[in-house]
Amino acid sequence: MSITVRRATATATDAAAFARIMGDPAVYPGLMQLPYTNEALWAARLADNDQPGKPDLVLAAELNGEVVGTAGLHPASPALRRRHASMIGMSVAPAAQRQGVGSALMTALCDYADRWAGVLRLELDVYTDNLTAVRLYQRFGFVIEGTLRGYAMRDGQYVDSYAMARFHPNPPGIPPQA
Repeated sequence: MSITVRRATATATDAAAFARIMGDPAVYPGLMQLPYTNEALWAARLADNDQPGKPDLVLAAELNGEVVGTAGLHPASPALRRRHASMIGMSVAPAAQRQGVGSALMTALCDYADRWAGVLRLELDVYTDNLTAVRLYQRFGFVIEGTLRGYAMRDGQYVDSYAMARFHPNPPGIPPQA
């Protein structure tokens, strides 16, 4: 079983995979996505991310050649004073869950944020009842910073979410002059 993580592209194949995963009734209730997504929507979103100067990183995880996971690293805010922070979002197809796909995506996101993007603070929101995801994020150094009551509507009910964050484990600095 081989997991490959790569940058998502604005191809029909990736758009179809993103729509399939995030449109799955077992997946979208755990996301801030809405039901009834489609390939055209994802083709437009992925094409937008291909524009020069876009700071977002959108990844696809393949298991044995099939896209089974998605992840994104996005600026937390356009505000100058929040430039050091990025938000993470992730989804994994039900058949591929608990097979290391989420860990592979988190490894890639954290590596990119720490070694290439100059991100000090990674942030995410996760529903309080999504214990599998909470444990995954904690394994990567995320801590619960608070509970957001009535954070989002899910299936006709308001649900709570944890605000979680992870600081760069070894923030870069300028080496001393010789």
